[in-house]
Amino acid sequence: MITVAVTGAGGQMGREVLEAVADREDMAAAFAVNRTSVPPIAGTTVEDEGDLPRLLEEHDPDVLVDFTVPDASTRYVEACADAGVAAVVGTTGFSDAQLELLADAAREIPLLRAPNFSRAMTAFRDVIREAVAALDDYDIELSETHHNRKRDAPSGTANDILDDIEEIRGDFDRVHGREGDQPREGDEVGVHALRAGDIRGEHELLLAGNHEVLTLTHRAESRGVFAEGALDAADWLVGRPAGEYDFEDTV
Repeated sequence: MITVAVTGAGGQMGREVLEAVADREDMAAAFAVNRTSVPPIAGTTVEDEGDLPRLLEEHDPDVLVDFTVPDASTRYVEACADAGVAAVVGTTGFSDAQLELLADAAREIPLLRAPNFSRAMTAFRDVIREAVAALDDYDIELSETHHNRKRDAPSGTANDILDDIEEIRGDFDRVHGREGDQPREGDEVGVHALRAGDIRGEHELLLAGNHEVLTLTHRAESRGVFAEGALDAADWLVGRPAGEYDFEDTV
């Protein structure tokens, strides 16, 4: 039985993770924390996030799962490093300085950080790499759509896709939207972020050239996809040596 601590329990992803833990026979919630007071979720009492260091010491969970915001997430991972607790992080939008702090923590604990915990997204990125390599002179445009509360743009997943393209094609300009006189240049990829409603997450890559168009799309229908993926990652991470890991390492 793997015991899981959950941060940001009052948020949409925190709730999804707690509900997913409750549905699994191989896992149990050790405790949950949130910045503000919220009622119990999926049978787990939610405690104050300021008590996280004490709770980690008292409950000694196998792993912590975090979907919050960069400032909080960095503090939570540092607390995990002090307590010797593995951490799975789905938070995005970290600054370079915060990423350095996470790397420091990963010298003490196994830390798996990923912007997307969908297995289909992992396959999607594999397909993108193949398509970009095969159509090496085609124009590329990337768009992503998320709910209207998402803070970072482009999404962490979109940035990972852009990094995948760069590995294959080499350096290019990332053009974020277009306005005015904006003819397309040769070495560029257009990047477009849409925010609306309660959209879970959609990423679309368009390749065009030679009088044809190829469009590749991944769409998440439920946040439960990401919660289950994060718990699968947590299961895989427990017992690993200290270091930085990615969701692709688990599949």
